Amino acid sequence: MGNGVAMAMSPGEIEGLIKQAIPDAQVRIEDLRGDGDHYAAYVVSTAFKGKTRVQQHQMIYQALQGRMGNELHALALQTSAPPDA
Repeated sequence: MGNGVAMAMSPGEIEGLIKQAIPDAQVRIEDLRGDGDHYAAYVVSTAFKGKTRVQQHQMIYQALQGRMGNELHALALQTSAPPDA
């Protein structure tokens, strides 16, 4: 750990943090470059109903507990409420 480089996060860790904060979330994580650093997250949850896209994304960032920019360098987010919500 001496060089100050944070370890990358695994897709399972990202999914776990999101589901911990938003229990009904359907989460799909895609490693965009195969480098463990650039992910896309597709999250569907009834918790997003009536919220703006910015509010939805803020919920995800809060779920990740400050890891954005540290262990997690790039995360493209797509969030939505289920169509029947």
